[in-house]
Amino acid sequence: MKIKSFAVFCGSKSGKDPIFETHARELGKIMATNQISLVYGGGNKGLMGALADAVMAYEGNVIGVIPEVLLEWEHAHKGITDLRVVKDMHVRKRMMYELCDAAIVLPGGNGTLDEMFEMLTWNTLNIHDKKIVLLNSNGYYNHLIAHIETMFDQGFLYEAWRERLIVCENPDEIISYLV
Repeated sequence: MKIKSFAVFCGSKSGKDPIFETHARELGKIMATNQISLVYGGGNKGLMGALADAVMAYEGNVIGVIPEVLLEWEHAHKGITDLRVVKDMHVRKRMMYELCDAAIVLPGGNGTLDEMFEMLTWNTLNIHDKKIVLLNSNGYYNHLIAHIETMFDQGFLYEAWRERLIVCENPDEIISYLV
């Protein structure tokens, strides 16, 4: 199956390391030039905005899914292909999962981790079998990767976690795993 869309989970802030935004923009360019649609949180700030802007700059397709409660906080992106306003976070996540063929996790905060772990859980429960990639920009997720390894080593995961979560260090690697 050819991948037509990625759900990308990432911060509505840019973080302190400039590589985070650089990687978001590189990923956006890669997606647009490979005709892969972006499904994301619908914001125009932080990594979300940088990613969406990059996809649009290279004439790609962007679907934003934003809950009503975050319209002001994340500042809905008005310059994308399709902005969908939904009731709440649960509807947002479900819609993003339904619209994507695979998921990519960039640096972010609690919301980003919530989205990643829910998708991993659904994958483990066979609710879906979509590939999930963690972009470990400049080692951002090193501690999280170590903790997931500890969960596995201590017997709290049902299977080898690297079968469910692909770790990449830069955006170019992602395409080799997903396309």
